[in-house]
Amino acid sequence: MAFEIGAVPFNPDGWGPLDTSSPPPLSNHLSNVPFAPFSRSDKLGRIADWTRNYNPSSASRNHPHHSVFDFALDDPSSASPALTADEDPSFRLVDGKPPPRPRFGPRWRFNPNHNRSNLPQRRDDNPSQSDKDSRGGGGGGAGGQRSGPPDRRPFRPYGPNFHPRREAAVLKSSVDIQPEWTMLEQIPFSTFTKLSYSVPDPPEDLLVCGALEFYDRGYDRVNPRSGERRLERFKSRNFFKVTTTDDPVVRRLANEDRATVFATDTILSALMCAPRSAYSWDVVVQRVGNKLFFDKRDGSQLDLLSVNETSQEQLPDSKDDINSAHSLSVEAAYINQNFSQQVLVRDGNKVTFDEPNPFASEGEEVASVAYRYRRWKLDDDLYLVSRCEVHAISDNKGQRSFLTLNALNEFDPKYTGVDWRQKLETQRGAVLATELKNNANKLAKWTAQAMLGGADLMKIGYVSRTHPRDHYNHAILSVVGYKPREFAAQINLNPANMWGIVKSVVDLCMKLNEGKYVIVKDPMKPQVRIYEVPPDAFENEYVEEPLPEEEQVQPPAEDQTDGAAEEVAVGDAVAIAASVEGGGEKNEVVSEA
Repeated sequence: MAFEIGAVPFNPDGWGPLDTSSPPPLSNHLSNVPFAPFSRSDKLGRIADWTRNYNPSSASRNHPHHSVFDFALDDPSSASPALTADEDPSFRLVDGKPPPRPRFGPRWRFNPNHNRSNLPQRRDDNPSQSDKDSRGGGGGGAGGQRSGPPDRRPFRPYGPNFHPRREAAVLKSSVDIQPEWTMLEQIPFSTFTKLSYSVPDPPEDLLVCGALEFYDRGYDRVNPRSGERRLERFKSRNFFKVTTTDDPVVRRLANEDRATVFATDTILSALMCAPRSAYSWDVVVQRVGNKLFFDKRDGSQLDLLSVNETSQEQLPDSKDDINSAHSLSVEAAYINQNFSQQVLVRDGNKVTFDEPNPFASEGEEVASVAYRYRRWKLDDDLYLVSRCEVHAISDNKGQRSFLTLNALNEFDPKYTGVDWRQKLETQRGAVLATELKNNANKLAKWTAQAMLGGADLMKIGYVSRTHPRDHYNHAILSVVGYKPREFAAQINLNPANMWGIVKSVVDLCMKLNEGKYVIVKDPMKPQVRIYEVPPDAFENEYVEEPLPEEEQVQPPAEDQTDGAAEEVAVGDAVAIAASVEGGGEKNEVVSEA
């Protein structure tokens, strides 16, 4: 029978059928069926349901596409028996079955009768060991038998090589923030990385003080295979770590109005390389009249050298551990001082400059160092003077060059995964890449200091412990020289960005009122904060005196065995740490190690 559409009457007044007229009945139309109006809240039928969780039957497997048009389950008579009488009969559960419990979880027990191929495999599974255990050859009781029924043994979710993930170390601030301090600024490192500023190069040399010894070129041929050099101890040579305002030359230059901003290369390098730092540090800023002085506190972390600062491997938290961050910093400072004096030609021949060492007393033996007071022009009426250090001089065919001397130290190869004694000669690039990853901030600061001091060459020594548990005896494995600007380009250290950071900090501090302020690197976040502190802050800090010499632990003998070498002396570390923490105009660091 053909389907007839029929005549559709026209309604000129609106939508829908006419009220006065009724369409003629159709031959295939059921009579006496009233028109059923509906609203938006009514449930309508569906042509197809593509979201149904369909369970195909054998009759419809050959035509799976028919399942989306099958609404047999929509019949209210076939609704779930869980529906009560007062519920909407049109409501249907999509899937009323509970989710299956996973077989592999905390409550799963090993079932020897179950098919092992269906069990989920772990990465730490050892098939050979599992097969050995299933054959009765595994550990347990006598004869390789297990001590209990196999299906009652508790499940171990971790393999034998599992090591729990270490929590992130909670780093402490380098200075205790007092409640009376007022925070003025908070600068994220992301702002520092976008800065750029160019200064005239080279700067002006105002004065050079001190005396330098010549570098011994024989250390360029030292390598682990041909013979390492034992690191010597220089007990009689004094090293000075004097802050800016305690420097008599800086005071004289400030009185002569030679500049507006005064600092040292150690402080400037900390600011320039701030985005690479992970540990907390602080710089004291003093605004006196129209002058600005950048200082460091007595006992500041800037006097020590960080070790594995940017490494992913966490160091021990105990301060007494020889591999803790503090112990390694003291050890690195001791190594760096002794290395800088051992690689010199100690024949008494020195190159003197305009003035002697401004911090040494008459007749006092001091380390080989020259202080270059250099001036940079930051703006039309803004000049910066910095005291920069160079450690040695080299004479190559009558042309003299300034050198800086620094040492990287290896304390335990298992922390880095690279053994210097095996890799230095064949894979020196891999060793340097590992150090750039673990000590990015320290190497960047050394490079910045070499560039500030106008050094022609920076010598980096590789110094390692003679035994991983002996932090008292060390050996020089190799010495490598780099040109500062080329090395800066290699480690992605941009001089324009370095001076942009300094210029922004100087401009910010010049807007402050007269007083004392402190710039603190946040111990957990990549940002620095500027606090306003009282004028007498950091002046009356208590410093613990070192133990008398007779009460200190004495160093081991030179020929002591490795087993006894673990009981190393800490007298040198106490002396270095105490001298670094001791204040005064002559903040001496004596390498009595």
